[in-house]
Amino acid sequence: MTSPAPRHARISVIGAGPGGLTCARILQRHGLAATVYDRDAGPDARDQGGTLDLRVDDGQVALREAGLLEAFFDLARPEGQEMRQMNPDGQLLFHHVPGDGELFKPEIDRGRLRTLLLDSLQPGTVQWGRALTTISGPADGPRLLHFAGGCTVETDLVIGADGAFSRVRPAVSPAVPHYSGVSFLEAWFSDVDQRHPDIADLVGQGGAAAADGERGLFAQRNGGDHIRVYIIRRTPADWITQNGLTINDTDAIRALLLKQYAHWSPSLRRLISDNDGPYVDRPIHTLPAPHTWAHNPTVTLLGDAAHLMPPLGVGVNLAMLDAAELALALAGAHHRRRHPRLRAHHASPLHRDGPTPGRRRRTPAVRRTPRLRPRRRPPNPAEEKLKQVRTAAQHPCRPARPARPAAPWRRLTEDQRGAAEVRRTCPHRVAGAAGVM
Repeated sequence: MTSPAPRHARISVIGAGPGGLTCARILQRHGLAATVYDRDAGPDARDQGGTLDLRVDDGQVALREAGLLEAFFDLARPEGQEMRQMNPDGQLLFHHVPGDGELFKPEIDRGRLRTLLLDSLQPGTVQWGRALTTISGPADGPRLLHFAGGCTVETDLVIGADGAFSRVRPAVSPAVPHYSGVSFLEAWFSDVDQRHPDIADLVGQGGAAAADGERGLFAQRNGGDHIRVYIIRRTPADWITQNGLTINDTDAIRALLLKQYAHWSPSLRRLISDNDGPYVDRPIHTLPAPHTWAHNPTVTLLGDAAHLMPPLGVGVNLAMLDAAELALALAGAHHRRRHPRLRAHHASPLHRDGPTPGRRRRTPAVRRTPRLRPRRRPPNPAEEKLKQVRTAAQHPCRPARPARPAAPWRRLTEDQRGAAEVRRTCPHRVAGAAGVM
């Protein structure tokens, strides 16, 4: 069949994370209907994770296109841009304090960002409790979504924004995530200014990191007087069971960790020993880099579903930029017979994973194919927006990043190096700051 024009297409977004919700919001702003399906029972079904920064050259670009940038600034924490780098002895090596009015990458809790996006959508956009199992139907559509419980939905375009272990990805790619060799163990601290004042002073208003090359610690202040700490180590994925433990054996895990960090300073070891409640195990998975797939007129991917990488501080930002580019490409194809403007989006994520040796970067078809750009037609606002988004993402006029010491301890595997190519100058964040990615 010939796919319907985007204005008449049934567009299904799988996953109500920042990428999926951003895509739906921008589509709706341009008059395109979209339905978001998410496996969670509701918006408050589970903890949404810690804090993240939204950067001027990608995440903020997407929010501007969503009409939510000023609302984001009202919720964000510019003071969260503070960053401290220490050595295992607790000696401060680097300290960045954001200046007045600095908004290069202010922090916001994931839950607050999700609420901001959800509240901006038309009522009924998100269908909760819909866990996708498979996709069937011909490549040129229509597609049939199969959900747990036996429910099915027919649709014209499927946008996979369902994360690392995407159920949409198999429809376009055989790639599967693999364990990176690095594991994060998350620890929580609540009411830190009153109950953990030493840790609050150590972390400051933003983040603090330390590493010895094989293991690291990254602490990050969240909203609501909370701090999350990530204990980062090179270790087998099943290290807990290999030690005869379960994730609920908090005291035994703590004793094991303190032994591994025995040579670290007492102030940093308190990030391991003084946490409130159990740990959360988060093994880090990646996709091969670059991850590409053949153009498909009815299925595409964005965010971690398309380019899963180590937590270098850019994952959500790139997911939202993907969403903005895709939504604007679809909005710019209102009057066309088909919506394989997806070719433009399919080409664009190649830039996310880094260059492929021996191959030229592909220019999105939206720019290079003459038949998609008739000589005589009225200006298309959505296309102009898409150009502006890409220009802002690739050549931003952004404030200079603060100087910081080199990180000779940063060692990447080949796959991780390819994924990290996306931000060679990425400020110290999470695994990068810990020196184990």
